[in-house]
Amino acid sequence: MKHLFLMRHGEASFSADSDFERTLTSRGREKIVRIAKSFNENTPEIDIMYCSSASRTQETAKIFSQTVLIKKQEFTRIIYDGDMRDLMDLVENCSDEFDRLLIVGHNPVISMLASSLCDGIYRNMQPGDLIAIEFPLDSWKSVTFGSGILLELMS
Repeated sequence: MKHLFLMRHGEASFSADSDFERTLTSRGREKIVRIAKSFNENTPEIDIMYCSSASRTQETAKIFSQTVLIKKQEFTRIIYDGDMRDLMDLVENCSDEFDRLLIVGHNPVISMLASSLCDGIYRNMQPGDLIAIEFPLDSWKSVTFGSGILLELMS
């Protein structure tokens, strides 16, 4: 059984010089703390996290990891610059030694991926939202559009 968690970065300010450098607002940080505490009640650890290298996603991941154990972390610009195919490549190429994968990214791609992997119903993830998806599969390579079961949307 594989579990994929998709998280949109927390609410970000618009005071940075570039979009890539935007940081979280105090409200954004507070929501991530709340989501992490709630998440930790049922899933106290993540095997691997892929996170956009943008400032607001790194800050989101740092706050989240203060409550939830994340065993391995990788930061990549592909989540910031990429499209849904790039995110699917991350999922499909994840090592099968990992059962719980977290991707911290940006809209609209993170919401599109969540919708495509489940029932196709578009859920516009708000800043800081987290979606839990279960795959009754033994390998990440077997994940296809529509093969996931939406377990929860934490908002």
